Amino acid sequence: MKRRLFAAAIGAAALVASGSALAGKDLDAIKARGAVICGVPTGIAGFAAADSQGKWIGLDVDVCRAVSAAIFGDSEKVKYVPLTSQQRFTALQSGEVDLLSNNTTVTLQRDTALGLDFTAITYYDGQGFMVPKKLGLKSAKELNGATVCVAPGTTTELNLADYFRANKMTFKPVVIEKVDEIRAAFYSGRCDVYTTDVSSLAATRVANTPAPLTPDDFMILPEIISKEPLGPMVRHGDNQLTDIIRWTQYAMLEAEEYGITSKNVDEMLKSENPTIKRILGVTPGMGKALGVDEKWVYTIVKQVGNYGESFDRHVGSGSLLKIDRGVNKLWTQGGLQYAPPIR
Repeated sequence: MKRRLFAAAIGAAALVASGSALAGKDLDAIKARGAVICGVPTGIAGFAAADSQGKWIGLDVDVCRAVSAAIFGDSEKVKYVPLTSQQRFTALQSGEVDLLSNNTTVTLQRDTALGLDFTAITYYDGQGFMVPKKLGLKSAKELNGATVCVAPGTTTELNLADYFRANKMTFKPVVIEKVDEIRAAFYSGRCDVYTTDVSSLAATRVANTPAPLTPDDFMILPEIISKEPLGPMVRHGDNQLTDIIRWTQYAMLEAEEYGITSKNVDEMLKSENPTIKRILGVTPGMGKALGVDEKWVYTIVKQVGNYGESFDRHVGSGSLLKIDRGVNKLWTQGGLQYAPPIR
């Protein structure tokens, strides 16, 4: 009898916990508003930038679009708020934005001390250095005494100091908040070196080098001096919204792993593979568990694409950046991108 009562108590507690997890004030506010407010970078080609028509595009933008697709069934119900590295955390804490998809590195302090939560890692990156080729440098170990452009309030700034200290070198920092002003300072020769995540350096080199200079006038040195796992952030307290954003990333990875693309997703609805049927909602249950429509993954893939499609379109082989996928390949291809199963 005691065992049965204990089991019943556990079951009741689980139901209460589940109910409270689904009662998320941030998600409720998003639904009432009819749009997700997404904090994005102020302009990084391939990740988040407004095109000539003012439409936001990029890998970080696709995260926001996919979350909107999961919540509303429509990937375009997003308002984009460009934020600098110093503005982003305050904007999220204050409720100005619902989530950050802002090239933000996961660190212990950020995940614990700010009242914020990371969801899933959308891009594995690392910090590097870009220099003019005319300097004739081959290695970051030759940067002793260099003037270095860097953004404040970033892991980049801390890594820079650590790297030079560890290698017994000195440098003169030129600390500038706005990314367009950092680029202008670097290209004008105000600093010898620009340091940030390698993906952002590649974007800057290809998309932002001003004429008459060309991308070939600059090079990214071979050293990667840090781990920079990038991912979206939300406020503490709304477990359901956190789950939706986390599993949106996992869904895009699962879709790629099982060969589900924006072009074949309708045909894949006819698949007899039990896993694909669960992923696409043909076999119901996963949408209910997350508190969204059963066809949430179908909608994400149909409107945004799987992870590989998004990567290739914005930063990979189908983009101007041509960044090698490297560690951002699926785990089945030797990379680090690995999603728990949707089941």
